[in-house]
Amino acid sequence: MGHHETALTGRHGSAPAGERITVVGIGADGWDGLSAAACRALAEAEVLFGSARQLDLVPGDTERVPWPSPLVPALPGLFERYEGRRIGVLASGDPMFHGIGVTLVNLLGADRVRVVAHPSSVSLACARLGWALHETPVVSLVTAPASTLLPDLADGRRLLVLSRDAATAASVAELLRDNGFGDTEMTVLEQLGGPREAVVSGTAAAWTRAPGDPLNVLALDVRRGADAVRWTRTPGLPDEAFDSDGQLTKQEVRALTLAALAPEPGELLWDVGGGSGSIGIEWMRTDSTCRAIGFERDDTRRDRIASNAIRLGVPALEVRGAAPGALAGAPIPDAIFLGGGVTAPGVFETCWDALPVGGRMVVNAVTAESETLLLRWYSAHGGALRRFQVHRGAALGGFTAWRPQLPVAQWVVTKTDIVSSTQEDQS
Repeated sequence: MGHHETALTGRHGSAPAGERITVVGIGADGWDGLSAAACRALAEAEVLFGSARQLDLVPGDTERVPWPSPLVPALPGLFERYEGRRIGVLASGDPMFHGIGVTLVNLLGADRVRVVAHPSSVSLACARLGWALHETPVVSLVTAPASTLLPDLADGRRLLVLSRDAATAASVAELLRDNGFGDTEMTVLEQLGGPREAVVSGTAAAWTRAPGDPLNVLALDVRRGADAVRWTRTPGLPDEAFDSDGQLTKQEVRALTLAALAPEPGELLWDVGGGSGSIGIEWMRTDSTCRAIGFERDDTRRDRIASNAIRLGVPALEVRGAAPGALAGAPIPDAIFLGGGVTAPGVFETCWDALPVGGRMVVNAVTAESETLLLRWYSAHGGALRRFQVHRGAALGGFTAWRPQLPVAQWVVTKTDIVSSTQEDQS
């Protein structure tokens, strides 16, 4: 499983009811680092589950079962096979911090799982560095690409990164160099708490160290270069942040649109008519737990959305085909942005039907035909209408003049029970 097990959320199957399962966190210091309570819990187990490395840390002749691969689909059958026996599970560090403990609670229920925690790799790293644990954000790259770090980078900020393997530090150093953060101080902390603990530091710009131990945590003391572009989580990134063929919600309108969509942590957005993907990307950048699906009919634009998402630090943005067909089977959204395909038959109706009560919808229109539809939907469903136009200063000879951009009409609505009932009565 490595230094950081992947905690998978959601229920992946059902497991038979039975005895409580004890999950014990164990560090790189092995058996000697366990508390008396943890040792007793393992001694009482009739069978131990864990990675081969973890199982080798425990003395005795208790039956041992290495985790199968892939792990999660095999878990229900594994627990069924050992039903009625006292099961102990070994985990890296704190089982409830990106660990197997979370996966088992999601699968079996909290009443079936007893957790005996050990200091996490993050706790140990902060102890070594003298950093305040409660003030130090943590980003996991165990299953995510290095670009996931980008939204969290800010000058003077300290971050801890959970590494996938020995090559993570080099990948992060390259990312930092390429984005103007080459002066960032990097510290790799390997085998924390164990006899082979090692700490190595250097700047991202000068990082040439060969891959070391795969069990490591990476600490970053972030420094932005003087010439680096400042891209924050606040919506309204510069237009040039996005590769585009012109199908792009411009910076000022984009900021207003994200404010109207009002993302909250953990929410899912449908970005319908994705264009360059700017709305979905900025939605996801507001919080690391925000999710988005972009729907776009054009193959080239779909590729561009995916590329923009990676470059701007939200590689998990999902890209699907054209609405309304591609909307079928998509997870229920918390909010929908309709920026393209406003006049396409069936797109609005499919989106509205998919939106749950309490969900928000924001529609932007720039043509007379799409504005007409906004007025019709506003009359039928309520909400708020507004219209705005941005003027940007530009050179005109030796002077400066205001150049207008296309005016945008915007409809913002929250779906209510009353609206849903009215729709049913009319259908």
